[in-house]
Amino acid sequence: MTGMDHSAHHTAAANDHSAHQAHAGHGGHQTGQVTWGAAAKATLHCLTGCAIGEILGMAIGTALMWGNVQTMVLAIVLAFVFGYSLTLFAVRKAGLDFKTAVKVALAADTVSIIVMELVDNGIIALVPGAMDAHLNETLFWTSLLGGFVIAFLLTTPVNKWMIGRGKGHAVVHAYH
Repeated sequence: MTGMDHSAHHTAAANDHSAHQAHAGHGGHQTGQVTWGAAAKATLHCLTGCAIGEILGMAIGTALMWGNVQTMVLAIVLAFVFGYSLTLFAVRKAGLDFKTAVKVALAADTVSIIVMELVDNGIIALVPGAMDAHLNETLFWTSLLGGFVIAFLLTTPVNKWMIGRGKGHAVVHAYH
């Protein structure tokens, strides 16, 4: 991308961002005017990546007959990988170079994924027997899905607060 094209892209992105903010109720540079719907959408985006990674990690760890710690570590690592990947692919599709796209994904999703992972893995660790439940057991799925629901409910206000301050998922909006 030439310097001229790069500048034009950022000008167009800034104009699109202003229009997107007005449409989504972000209120420009004012803080605190983010809708709960916008925060929920950002959280659902994060939850999707986390869920794909966690379920895949748990399935792999179980299939390889790993212990709980190794399986949970793999699941958490894959939750971050898939969480970041969803944003990375979206902003790459919008025309960002790889290095910039990685920076946007890290800025957009890190706090959300951390909160999501702490909450949903904490729930699984606290539910008696959930850590030892197998993929074919109801306890496994109810504790996992319950953890995701609680994580969604606790992460949405965090995302609302961050987006309202131009942080977190708000950085992605310039590239939609």
